[in-house]
Amino acid sequence: MSRIGYKKVELPEKVEFSQDDDKLTVKGPKGTLSTVLSPEIAVKVEGNVVTFEPSVRYTNKVRALHGTMRANFNNIVEGVSNGFKKTLKLVGVGYRTQLKGKTLILNVGYSNPVEMEVPEDLELEVPDNTTINISGINKQHVGDFAAKVRAVRSPEPYKGKGIRYEDEYVRRKEGKTGK
Repeated sequence: MSRIGYKKVELPEKVEFSQDDDKLTVKGPKGTLSTVLSPEIAVKVEGNVVTFEPSVRYTNKVRALHGTMRANFNNIVEGVSNGFKKTLKLVGVGYRTQLKGKTLILNVGYSNPVEMEVPEDLELEVPDNTTINISGINKQHVGDFAAKVRAVRSPEPYKGKGIRYEDEYVRRKEGKTGK
């Protein structure tokens, strides 16, 4: 059984925490994020350490919320202090990308280039024409946009062509063999 809900969250030096009823707000050097606290979970703050405890009887629902609230809060603290980053690689002959303003343009083997609008809270960087760096303070938004970009042309198992995460391993299949 997981004990993530009982782990303590330490706030770094430059991070400020405030609680207004059921709204938890964290302000750091990279920005400000907030989340809504479930009524079944109580928050205790002692100095720069935040702990989460169930405020009602411990049922399966409360157990799930306990760990989830703590993990979400930890991601908020990590995001406002360090931020999150995902790197995507384009693998394939002629596959390339470019950034024009707030529009990401992908040439990945379709008859027309695919254009995607970059959300306001994310920063995109294209260091070369086959690499995309997505960064931001909200872990969910970074991961969602990276998944949307990858879904444009996900890697296929025969030649390995497509858009993949930097550390992703694509298991290759053997093609048909003639006799």
